[in-house]
Amino acid sequence: MYVIPEPFTERMHELYGKQGEAWSEALPGLISDCAIRFDFSPEAPFPNSSYNLVLRAKLSDGKPAVLKLSIMKDELSREVSVLRAYEGRGAIHVLVADKDWGVALLEKADPGTPLSAIEDDAIATDIFCEVFRRLHLPAPTGSVYPSMKQHFAAIERYRERFDYADTAAPLPESWVENAEECLMYLLTTTSENLLLHGDLHHDNILRQGEEQWVVIDPKGIIGDVHFDTIQYLLNYMDRGGDCEQVLRSRIAIIAGRLGLDPRRIAMWGVVRGVLEACWTIEGGGTDWHRGLQLTERFAKCLD
Repeated sequence: MYVIPEPFTERMHELYGKQGEAWSEALPGLISDCAIRFDFSPEAPFPNSSYNLVLRAKLSDGKPAVLKLSIMKDELSREVSVLRAYEGRGAIHVLVADKDWGVALLEKADPGTPLSAIEDDAIATDIFCEVFRRLHLPAPTGSVYPSMKQHFAAIERYRERFDYADTAAPLPESWVENAEECLMYLLTTTSENLLLHGDLHHDNILRQGEEQWVVIDPKGIIGDVHFDTIQYLLNYMDRGGDCEQVLRSRIAIIAGRLGLDPRRIAMWGVVRGVLEACWTIEGGGTDWHRGLQLTERFAKCLD
């Protein structure tokens, strides 16, 4: 019987209460059923499993694979859908998946080194651009993916909770208004809505073989391609200089290599910072200043 790491079980209980605890307790049986049905041998979990349980696995032919199990079945199903849509464009291959079971068996990247291992920021950003260039495609007809407006809904919820005159509102009103104006402008001026990865950062880009890189863990959002640069820009922001310098350099490289508008990138960053602050407040956290720091940093790139 497969043993589920105790910290993961505790995490599921913390996040989802009794439902999470019951799901965790059922995981050993689910893993055994998957192993029989999909013909693989389960191995050790990846150490950073937090929202999903992710295990190493070995197929019957000896090839390595990854088993991903999620209590959030719809989210995993959307991830699988994006990976399949990106097939041949630089995404990890989906071997088999079952939405009802909330499981997906994926090809394992080999050697699987994340882009974060490349500490030269200019080289890493060049690789990001190569991955980015071949990834995106037009939004599928009858798409089930959330829109960009839906992705930023926490800003609307913040506004419903704290109106303009509410003295208890934690965020500076000027930044919220600025984010709302930027978001409206960006939504109304998006020329083409594409299927975006939605979480395209260093650790979701893995080396495959000697030269290739593949993406994992997409969220799936429909919208402006400029937005899909943001998660990369938010990670490892102090590499190779101070944060403002690194951000400006990255935006310049990305805009130049990919033919993107640097102002649109910076504007999405402004809105994304306020979104992060709103998420923090919704979750009961008090460290919303980090989100505003991101907003301020991107705003300077508009000067």
